[in-house]
Amino acid sequence: MKQHLAHLSIVVREYDEAIDYYTKILDFKLIEDTVLSPEKRWVLVAPPGAKECALLLAKAANEEQAKYIGNQTGGRVFLFLFTDDFWSDYKKMLERKVAFISEPKQETHGTVVIFEDLYGNKWDFIQPSNANKVKA
Repeated sequence: MKQHLAHLSIVVREYDEAIDYYTKILDFKLIEDTVLSPEKRWVLVAPPGAKECALLLAKAANEEQAKYIGNQTGGRVFLFLFTDDFWSDYKKMLERKVAFISEPKQETHGTVVIFEDLYGNKWDFIQPSNANKVKA
């Protein structure tokens, strides 16, 4: 049996502001934006080169869900964005005012820096070392 993660849901305030951030700041591709009801859309975005997994941008439907926008993991790093050209992408992200909360550093697993997205979710931005690259 073969399985894979298809989508990860992230709670957002508004669909269009989230789409703008992920597509214009992080260069993600808008995969799908389908209206399901007047209040709900099915919105998928993914980094360039993504093969299977995408982010499902889920607008908070009530106050309880809205409390978790930007803190879906209790303040821990939530998502891990891999790159094959760390310094070029990092420079572009700096120019676009991405909120980095650490300085880049070389770790045994690769070059890494932590940033916060539009909502405050923490991400590791990583160029894996050759020995630790994930095989497709």
